[in-house]
Amino acid sequence: MIRFGPRGGFARGSRLVTYQRITMADPLYEKACRLRERVLLEPIGMTMQKLAELYPGFEEQFEHFVAVSSTPGGERVIGCALLLPKTDRPGFGKLMQMAVDHQRQGEGIGQRLVIEAESRAFGELGLEGLFCYSQKSATGFYEKLGWEGEGDEFVEAGIPHLTMIIRRPPVEASEEPIPAW
Repeated sequence: MIRFGPRGGFARGSRLVTYQRITMADPLYEKACRLRERVLLEPIGMTMQKLAELYPGFEEQFEHFVAVSSTPGGERVIGCALLLPKTDRPGFGKLMQMAVDHQRQGEGIGQRLVIEAESRAFGELGLEGLFCYSQKSATGFYEKLGWEGEGDEFVEAGIPHLTMIIRRPPVEASEEPIPAW
């Protein structure tokens, strides 16, 4: 089921969690940044401010996906992922900075965020494939979604990683002949 979100983006999902593509002008953007900082950056001694200083203008190149839970106190971003549509790898986008609130991990939120990014990449953007640099401990997560490891293990921010890749599924030809109206 696809519904349009309150800020003009799309929303998919149940009443409990919706999945949206947002812009940096969306009020949910700041909440997504706080989640990224808490889950991904603080453990390695980084902040969003330091990240912006190291890579000026980089944040604007991403497409931002969020998982949102409606609570009595308002909307809460419980998951996020970034899609970098243009990379130095022709025809491939990059999935980056995927984070799910520690209290909500194991509920399929990360899986759904990856599927949302894949749908955008392979649908509207027409990309050939996606890749990401997965922490070695998370490669099984991507493998369950059809991603495959590529190349050798490497260390980033002191953590072992592996490049994971998925290619656009082939379009199956219809067995039914197309009517010639």
